[in-house]
Amino acid sequence: MKKTIKILLLLIAAFSAINAANNVVDEVIWVVGDEAILKSEVEKQIQQMKYDKTNIEGDPYCVVPEQLAIRKLFLHQAALDSLKVNESGVSMQVDGRIDDFLSQIGSQERMESYFGKTMKQIKEELTSQAREQSLIQQEQQKLTSHLKITPADVQTFFTGQNEEEIPTIPAKVEVQILTIDPGYSQKQIDEIKEKLRGYKDRVEKEDASFSMLATLYSDDTGSAKNGGELGYMAKAQLVPEFANEAFSLTDPNKVSKVIQTEYGFHIIQLIDRKGDRVNVRHILIKPKVEIEEKVKAIHKLDSIRDLISADKLTFENAALIFSDDKNTRMSGGLMLNPQDGSSKIEYKDLDPAVSKLANSMNAGEVSKPITMNMPGGKEVCAIIKIKAKIDEHKANIKDDYPQMKAVVQNEKNNEIIDAWIRKKQTETYVKINPNWANCEFHYPNWIKK
Repeated sequence: MKKTIKILLLLIAAFSAINAANNVVDEVIWVVGDEAILKSEVEKQIQQMKYDKTNIEGDPYCVVPEQLAIRKLFLHQAALDSLKVNESGVSMQVDGRIDDFLSQIGSQERMESYFGKTMKQIKEELTSQAREQSLIQQEQQKLTSHLKITPADVQTFFTGQNEEEIPTIPAKVEVQILTIDPGYSQKQIDEIKEKLRGYKDRVEKEDASFSMLATLYSDDTGSAKNGGELGYMAKAQLVPEFANEAFSLTDPNKVSKVIQTEYGFHIIQLIDRKGDRVNVRHILIKPKVEIEEKVKAIHKLDSIRDLISADKLTFENAALIFSDDKNTRMSGGLMLNPQDGSSKIEYKDLDPAVSKLANSMNAGEVSKPITMNMPGGKEVCAIIKIKAKIDEHKANIKDDYPQMKAVVQNEKNNEIIDAWIRKKQTETYVKINPNWANCEFHYPNWIKK
């Protein structure tokens, strides 16, 4: 009974909006189950797809409402199944999305102007979207988790494909790397620590606010725009040294000691804590690699390369003994693909400096020293060896089974999800505003005959 009343209220809102004056700002255009789809949702989604350069095949005002309706089907089922969202994962996803926006648009001010919203509003919307997407993915995984793809399934699937339907595998490379961290002079480290202690004293003596100092002096440009504020973060979202200090703070009027992480040196101020998440401000100062230290590292790499070229040392042993890269040292310097954990990596997924060099080298060749930036932004010196090169080619089961299996898995998953959507259409209440019903939908049963 409650559900029926809710639907009726939604319909009343819809038709009231239709019969209102021509300056209507928003209206309900679809009802799916007991969930409404607003015109503003459609406009917002189209804007987002344009920003992401997502191709829309067909009329956006037909395609996008149908996509939103499908999302409502999954969200309705997720509510029935009492699925929960991993809030820590959502927070990480939102922060990553905002960082991407800032890097593309250039500044918080331009980002707010582009979307016509404050940063707080943008973050709230992204959080809502991420939560919904998490529920949808969980529901889809429930539908497909029983599906197991065997080598026979892969063989059967591709035997029936035309040559042009066989996927093309892009060129890949296997790279070994040996890195030397040039480090920083003790003089520079002492100067940075002294500067941060000075900021700490000014805040605690109330000579200056932490947020003002962060805006002026922090090398973390993303948070500096917000006075150094990071937003609520779970411990797992922060590097260990920073997390340990941030979660130990109890007094918002005090500032932490100077701590060092892979990103540089920080001081931290507590803003608030809610359960297992903390909101802090920080000021980061990144040391700069001095030319003398870089020259030392390059000379060391030259010497190591000479030993390898003279067959007095293998690259694998050299990496184990000398490399400062903890992620590759124990595997003889072999880099792994973060997508699938394999050693075969597309050139576009390598650091630009490594990619450019690897593209010009032959298998078995060891490079001259280069400089490159690690994910945290730290500059290091490195040599690389090309273990193997794989040219672009049509996929075959012998060499490309993981990729071909993924194609089959995706195809079968889509078949299951497609069948589920068609079934749910017949079981779910759907009402479409007549002004939005004149479309050729992918799924034809939205409008009941």
